[in-house]
Amino acid sequence: MVKSKLSLTCLTCLMVALSLCLFACSPKQASVEISCDEFYEQNHISQEVDVAVGDSFTVTLCSNPSTGFEWESAQISDQSVLQQIDYKFVGPEGEPPPPGTPGQGIWTFQALKQGTSIISLEYSRPWEGGEKGEWTFNLTVVVK
Repeated sequence: MVKSKLSLTCLTCLMVALSLCLFACSPKQASVEISCDEFYEQNHISQEVDVAVGDSFTVTLCSNPSTGFEWESAQISDQSVLQQIDYKFVGPEGEPPPPGTPGQGIWTFQALKQGTSIISLEYSRPWEGGEKGEWTFNLTVVVK
């Protein structure tokens, strides 16, 4: 009886240690998120993030197409280092959401090789004569 309890305790400790090791070794997805409040305080935001080759990461920015503004296509300075693999707009919660309630633009990028690349985004009204670059976001990505 004592031997089986000791074996069970050892087995449990081994499983916990293995789980912690696997969790620590699992790839972590980087993410950058900028709220509307941050853009209201500062119209032009720049940040930097480090990622590993092969990792994907997300950029989430406040977006409110009901105002006529939208994020223009992401510009990537070195597409041999990074590539965009997805974009989606997630609208505000609620059925129906109150008019003018912002949602989020979410971009997913993949790190292809070591190097540095800059992702540039502009929030503009796209029609002729509309405001250009009302908000800008630049993310320097260092791929290690």
